[in-house]
Amino acid sequence: MIKDIVVNLALVADHDPAAAFALSIGRTFGAHVTGVVFVYDPVISPSIMDGVSAEWIDAQRDESLTMAQTAIARFDRAAELAGVQAGHRIIEATLGGATDMFGRIARRFDLAVVGQREPDRMSPADLFAEGALFESGRPVVMVPYIQKAGLALDRVLMCWDGSRTAARAMGDALPFLARAAQVDVVIVATGRSKSDEIPGADVGHHLARHGIKVDVKRIVAEDVDVPNTILSYAADVSADLIVMGGYGHSRLREFVLGGATRGILGSMTVPVLMSH
Repeated sequence: MIKDIVVNLALVADHDPAAAFALSIGRTFGAHVTGVVFVYDPVISPSIMDGVSAEWIDAQRDESLTMAQTAIARFDRAAELAGVQAGHRIIEATLGGATDMFGRIARRFDLAVVGQREPDRMSPADLFAEGALFESGRPVVMVPYIQKAGLALDRVLMCWDGSRTAARAMGDALPFLARAAQVDVVIVATGRSKSDEIPGADVGHHLARHGIKVDVKRIVAEDVDVPNTILSYAADVSADLIVMGGYGHSRLREFVLGGATRGILGSMTVPVLMSH
């Protein structure tokens, strides 16, 4: 059951795809959506600290607060128009502290929603995605910066490689899979396995026992390029959502994404639900 959703609101841009998509999920599931926006403390290099006045620091903080209040007002209006129960929180933090904090906040929700960073634009969006994925213990929906439509579930791709994280993602995504008109369980062959078995067959049976219409698909990754193989297949079948495990680990408090996870987050053109 998805009844409580949290979304990280963008400080810039007239349109916030992640917020709009979170509200569409809330409308689909009858869930409450909380928008969280961070007011950042100014980042000042020690080399110029002596030349920075207290007035300048206050002005920077006030500007960030104004942007946060604008994001909240936009979110509240959108929630009212969508008929979705919603609330909001404004939190002051450093940039580094905000991403960890959002991950901890997301532990108390059923689902977290974050946006993808736009190319050529400075944004902490990727850090929020990683913080939510590795710190929350909850499923995370990553929304492309080009996303305009709300949640649709005509066709969902469930990426399966037999791993723990893929199993976790499948379990976390069951509310979405159960509502989908069609689910493709996709196994990407990279040439590493000599077995002719279809490892997703048992998963297909498992999902079918939940009343889910399932097809098991085996596709070949050219040059072992798993992310682009998945995204190309998603485009070919007009998928509405991709479900997959999120791979990576934390090294000295820095998140290190696995190659497939990093590739999907960088190039995705449809929303992706990940679990770690």
